Amino acid sequence: MDPMQPLQGIIFDMDGVLVDSEPRHEQAFLEVFAELGYAESHGIDFDHYLGMTDRAVVEDFVEHNQIPDSIEALIERKQARLIKLLDADQPLFEPIPHLLKDLSTQYALSVASGSPHRVIDTVLALQEIGAYLPVTVSSEDVLRGKPAPEIFLETADQMGLEPQQLCVVEDSVAGVSAARAAGMQVIAITNSFPAGRLVEADRIVSNYGEIRRLLLG
Repeated sequence: MDPMQPLQGIIFDMDGVLVDSEPRHEQAFLEVFAELGYAESHGIDFDHYLGMTDRAVVEDFVEHNQIPDSIEALIERKQARLIKLLDADQPLFEPIPHLLKDLSTQYALSVASGSPHRVIDTVLALQEIGAYLPVTVSSEDVLRGKPAPEIFLETADQMGLEPQQLCVVEDSVAGVSAARAAGMQVIAITNSFPAGRLVEADRIVSNYGEIRRLLLG
């Protein structure tokens, strides 16, 4: 593969890119739904929400099942459960710490995640990878989450870089669409979706070695 166009910064999605959290998001939701009596009838197709916010899932769950609990209370319960799972499992993708360390010598690095800051902080504490990711932007910081481009544009602003100077590493269809709408280059890794679903990306890779070769040569 040819190297990427000249870049000054890399924005990482978090869930499904830095950390193998997507199964744990689903587990946390399922545990909360089961506690409410909807273990088998929650009506949520989790694959549809990959790359999207907890609020999107909870709003649809509440509407589908006419739940009296507040959306905010349900999000809080799910996120607390997720944090326990992340702390217990420590599910960073194995190549990530060394990849971030090496990339940080050549690029400004950041995280733009649909997760809230409390979950982002939990992940960045794993093996202290937060040392390489000084800028972190959450869906909490923007009005519209992915596939809208706002989260990536806000991240670029905080990094002090223009969109064309940045590449986003994503794993979801919504995330790739958001990065493209923001005017950024995109590397999509097939951790969550097959290559055929990620065709908007500039490059599609199947492993972190390919990301290393694209960005470090």
